[in-house]
Amino acid sequence: MTKTPAFAGGADAVLREGTSVESEELAPDLTPRADVVVEAKAYAPVESRPIFAGKLLPYALLLPQLAISLVFFYWPAAQAVWQSFLVQDAFGLSTEFVWFENYVELFTRPDYYQAIGVTFVFSGLVAFFSLTLGLLLATMADRQIKGVQIYRTFLIVPYAVAPAVASVLFIFMFQPGLGMFARALQSWGIDWNPTLHGGQAMALVVIAAVWNQLSYNFLFFLAGLQAIPRSVIEAAAIDGAKPMRRFWTVVFPLLSPTTFFLIVINITYVFFNTLGIIDTATGGGPNGATETLVYKVFQDGKLGADLGGSAAQSVILMIIVIALTAIQFRYVERRVHY
Repeated sequence: MTKTPAFAGGADAVLREGTSVESEELAPDLTPRADVVVEAKAYAPVESRPIFAGKLLPYALLLPQLAISLVFFYWPAAQAVWQSFLVQDAFGLSTEFVWFENYVELFTRPDYYQAIGVTFVFSGLVAFFSLTLGLLLATMADRQIKGVQIYRTFLIVPYAVAPAVASVLFIFMFQPGLGMFARALQSWGIDWNPTLHGGQAMALVVIAAVWNQLSYNFLFFLAGLQAIPRSVIEAAAIDGAKPMRRFWTVVFPLLSPTTFFLIVINITYVFFNTLGIIDTATGGGPNGATETLVYKVFQDGKLGADLGGSAAQSVILMIIVIALTAIQFRYVERRVHY
């Protein structure tokens, strides 16, 4: 019998020479052997853990952020809680511990309930329009068109404008008799005067707040749209889905984490960061039509010198925001697809 060549494919070469080769000689021996013991090594799962030079380095890196949070958040919050149980005289020379008297007095005042209602209406309008317009503009800017980078840059600019400055801009544009938008409305037969009409004053501060927050929502929605794989949208298009159906059944569900995050951020923005807009544009008027909770805290504390009542309002405002955030995480997050 001819030996099998040592190179690869040697068995085929032998067969081509006309030599018979037994199949048993070519097949490997798969019979288990009792004298051979194979040791299986157990490998621990690989964990990506940061390695620091010393044990104190992680704490040293966390210290600046913890110090900033302690000094600018936790300490003022603790001071507000303590101040809410005190009453000061008009000159700030003496204080008296009165327990929950400031809280009881708040809930007996009709203007405080009016401020709560104005706050919820204002926050709902600003959050709805800023999210809707931000998503619309992000969808348009996500297209591959000429000069898209210039459009995106102009849409980001309002985020760099301070709330008080944004309010001043809209005051000039909607000033009765002088502003171009006010004159246009008056030419259409609308008696535009936000200093006299509460509804018009609310519309003015809503427009300013939406414009100021629009860029923030636009940035996050645009980033979320760019993170969606194009293959998913193309597959829906191949299946015959129209553009509107593709958006609501494919794109928007994939944007749900971004949308949920922006809902929480926008509610927080309206409750806390719109003080400058309201103070500059309307001052809470007319007749409290635009007086939100955060502006009432400022007005009663600084202008009314009621530090105890103002501190109690700030504590209640913080509790309301925490409760709204918890409700959103409890119920809204169920519809989020990660």
